[in-house]
Amino acid sequence: MRGPSWLAAGAAMAAGVAAIVVFWPENADPGALLRPDHAPTVARGEALYEANCASCHGISLKGEPNWQTRRPDGLMPAPPHDETGHTWHHPDRVLFEITKYGVARAANLDGYQSAMQDYEGVLSDAEIIAVLSYIKSTWPAEIRQSHDELNRRYAGRAQ
Repeated sequence: MRGPSWLAAGAAMAAGVAAIVVFWPENADPGALLRPDHAPTVARGEALYEANCASCHGISLKGEPNWQTRRPDGLMPAPPHDETGHTWHHPDRVLFEITKYGVARAANLDGYQSAMQDYEGVLSDAEIIAVLSYIKSTWPAEIRQSHDELNRRYAGRAQ
C-alpha cells in the first residue's frame, strides 16, 4: 500500500484503536459495554438523554404513567429507566441493541409494534453507550452490582 490509500487505512485503524481505548475501560467486566463510572461519558450521555429520550422516559427517568398497561392504541408506554423499571434486568448488549435497532428487531419479534423509535443513524454507537452509561450511573449500588453480575453471566453464556 502506498500513497493516499495507505494513509486512509492507517487513519481508520488508528480511529478504531482510539475508540476502543476511550470506550473500553482497562478493568472492564466481560460483557460490559457501559461506563457508568467514567464522568465524561456520563455527562455526554446525560445531555444526549435529555435531548433524545427524556420527552418519553422523563427527565428523572421515571417513564410514563401506567407503563405496564397498554395504551388505547395498543402500544406500551415508555418504561422508567430508574431502579423501579426493568432496564437493569437486561445486559448491556441487549440494552444497546434495543436502543440502536428497536425492540422488534433486537428481540426478533416479527410484527411487534413499539412507540420507541430505533436510534440507528440518529445516534452513533458511542453516543448510545454514553446514554446507557448515564442511565446506569443513576442506579443504586446494589442494582448496579446486580446488573454487573448479569453482564458476567450473559458474557459467559455467549462464549
